[in-house]
Amino acid sequence: MAGGGFVNGHNGARADQYEYKITSYFVFACIVAALGGSLFGYDLGVSEFFPEIYKRKQERLKETDYCKYDNQVLTLFTSSLYFAALLSTFAASHVTRNKGRRASILFGAISFFLGAILNASAQNIAMLIIGRCFLGVGIGFGNQAVPLYLSEMAPAKIRGAVNQLFQLTTCLGIFIANFINNATEKYKWGWRLSLGLATVPAMLMFVGGLFLPETPNSLVEQGRMEEARRVLERVRGTTKVEAEFQDLVEASEAAKAIKHPFRNLLQRKNRPQLVIGALGIPAFQQLTGMNSVLFYAPVIFQSLGFGSGASLWSSTITTGALVLATLISMAFVDRFGRRFFFLEAGFEMICCMVAVAVTLALKFGQGEELPKGIGIFLVVVISLFVLGYGRSWGPLGWLVPSELFPLETRSAGQSIVVCVNMFFTALVAQCFLVSLCHLRYGIFLLFGGLIVVMSIFIFFLLPETKQVPIEEIHLLWQSHWFWKRYCVPEDEPQVGGKLEDKA
Repeated sequence: MAGGGFVNGHNGARADQYEYKITSYFVFACIVAALGGSLFGYDLGVSEFFPEIYKRKQERLKETDYCKYDNQVLTLFTSSLYFAALLSTFAASHVTRNKGRRASILFGAISFFLGAILNASAQNIAMLIIGRCFLGVGIGFGNQAVPLYLSEMAPAKIRGAVNQLFQLTTCLGIFIANFINNATEKYKWGWRLSLGLATVPAMLMFVGGLFLPETPNSLVEQGRMEEARRVLERVRGTTKVEAEFQDLVEASEAAKAIKHPFRNLLQRKNRPQLVIGALGIPAFQQLTGMNSVLFYAPVIFQSLGFGSGASLWSSTITTGALVLATLISMAFVDRFGRRFFFLEAGFEMICCMVAVAVTLALKFGQGEELPKGIGIFLVVVISLFVLGYGRSWGPLGWLVPSELFPLETRSAGQSIVVCVNMFFTALVAQCFLVSLCHLRYGIFLLFGGLIVVMSIFIFFLLPETKQVPIEEIHLLWQSHWFWKRYCVPEDEPQVGGKLEDKA
């Protein structure tokens, strides 16, 4: 789909003329591109299986339960990937804009493959961290390009479900990594196998990417008009693509006038995309506390009194819930809408965080194992939290930003999305264990309070985008109670240096 921008002779009003069929060519392209999520997901799952953790479990079982895993080597190992992804996303923006989405996907697969090889053969912590940096570059490129690719390839009516293939493969990557961890934990060299198997999704994405078509949007951006129309016809399964193709061309003409997309993103008319898409949603996605649960699920469940093997199986249950929740979201997000899932799942997540905090405050932290019933209750509550996240902030944290940016700022906007996301991922990963040690059960109350704030943010500032073509997203801002003061059509008058607000 195109990203029509604000300068459009038809104001994006041709979207009702778009036609499409679901073709095998379209399905293949989306599945291959979505494999980029499996890189991110497998790393999230396998990074839990850090060998230092198991050594500390055996040596320091008598310590205060909240603090015995406060390990800066572990957190540096975890966070190094996200800092590398943060920095690489700006290079990814240049490649995505000038060379295409496909080029970024291929480069990301190569970098991730090299990182997996380095990690599997590491002889010291320095090699592990360097390998993590290569993985981070791969994730930075993949996370920058894949959500854009899926949103641009998808028809508006099913864009939500198609874009969430990225989240689904992320969840499946985590799920598979947990089974691999379970199978290899008994072997001294098992962690090498777990880390080395990250080469598999990287190879699949690279080989598939060689046959991947570029998006029509990107081809038009590059001036390859005939090829763009041919791909659009093949992806849509019809030759009746004139309306959509013309919107692509007009959007591209607007984009070519923008020489500095990052600077353009700061303009007043792009304020909603900047505040909601580039800054708010990617930051809040990490501040739910979900990635802390995923990063350290074995650590958390070990602290809750489960044995080493049981802790890994308990974290497998939670990641299985994440896969189920993503499938639920894919099935219904284009029917019920983005706001519905954000708000109803947000309420569920708040209740779960409060329940975990109250339970731990009453029953935990004295160096004793929890009663079996309490432990099972906590696993159930955490799984409910995961179900809430998995149908809301998890998939929608990537879907909604990819819908909001016009073509002229899309690659720059997505780079900021990834940058902010990775910064807060690294921040939470770096701070979670030490925060767990000092705040104890209060860390879960903190996450619950943050979810209250982000739910209010969504309720007041995010309009519903379900089934709205990307060309027409700017019309939502023009009619929104708050954003309309920033985003009125260019032919409307300005008063006193400010855009006139017409009720």
